[in-house]
Order: sequence, then structure tokens, then C-alpha cells
Amino acid sequence: MTAMSKSVFSTRSIAKCAILSAIAFILMFFDFPLPFAPSFYQLDFSELPVMLGAFAMGPLAGVVIEAVKIILNLLFSGSDTAYVGEFANFIIGVAFVVPAAMIYARHKTKKNAIIGMIAGTVCMTLIGCLFNYYILLPMYSTLYNLPMDAIIGMGQALIPVIKDTFTFVCFAVVPFNVVKGIVISIITMLVYKHISPLLHR
Repeated sequence: MTAMSKSVFSTRSIAKCAILSAIAFILMFFDFPLPFAPSFYQLDFSELPVMLGAFAMGPLAGVVIEAVKIILNLLFSGSDTAYVGEFANFIIGVAFVVPAAMIYARHKTKKNAIIGMIAGTVCMTLIGCLFNYYILLPMYSTLYNLPMDAIIGMGQALIPVIKDTFTFVCFAVVPFNVVKGIVISIITMLVYKHISPLLHR
């Protein structure tokens, strides 16, 4: 590969990452709550372009797209969580996308894509639970001057078995991340083969 072709490849890769990041950023605005989780947990489809980019260009591209998506959100929307929520969004998104892309990159088959996205969903759920239990829920309690009991009560109003922070994470955070992983995975499987020729062009 000549220096010029390397330069073109690099420029094209950067352009693709930029476009996918912009799409992911826009998709962050189209969020909605799920019936089994408090309203401050909003599902959006911004991980879809990240996953598509990671499958097409590798795990590192997924990390870059995820990072640029968060940076764009900070630039245009700011942060009301002292940047901790955005950092958690980045880490949880990477935990979903990177394992999936790494497994898919070994053998680019439909089976590996499914295995990868299952692994990514599991990783995202575990990381999401840890972040919520130790960082996000206490942080939201402090920033919004809400007692933890009030937050737990919001979950209990939807799911009566929620009694404390642990059960909140088990019965609200876990299902939320599992549903998010499943939804993004299904859409990825439906659209990737149609979009991959453009991403590889």
C-alpha cells in the first residue's frame, strides 16, 4: 500500500467515523422511557451507528464513534451531571460494542455477530449495574437533592419487589440494559448487510 493510498484510507475511515458519530448524536435526542424503569432511564438508538461502525471498521472505530458522540452531546447540550453521566454513557456503550466487534472480527459470520452481541449485552449489563449502584444513583441523589429512598420509591411504584438500591439495580437497571442490548442487536442484524457495502466502500 502506497503512502497516498494509506492517506486516502485514513481519510475515508475518519470521514465514516465522523458521519456515524453525527448520526449517533442525532439519535440521542429521540429517546423514550420503558414501562418497567423510572423515567430518567431513557432508551435511544444511538448505539446502532456505533455498532455498525465497529462491525465494519473494528473495535477501535467503535470506541472513536462512541467518544465523538458523547463529545458532540456535551458541546451542544452540556451536562447536568458534572460529566459523570456522560462518562458512564461512554463506558457502558464501549462495554457493549467492543466485545461484540472483537468477536465478530475473528470470523465475520452471522453466528459470530450474534454471539458477539450477546456477549456485548452481558458486558453492558454488568458494567451498567456497577456504575448505577456505586456511582450514578448516589450521584443523581446528590445532584438533584433527592433522597435515595425517593429514587427507590420511583422504581417501587413500577415494580413492587424493589425495596432498596440492590433490588432497584436488579429489577430496573438489568432489564433496561438487556432490552437495550436486544433491540440494538436485532436492528443491527436487520440492517448491517444492507449498509456494510457503503461502510466498506
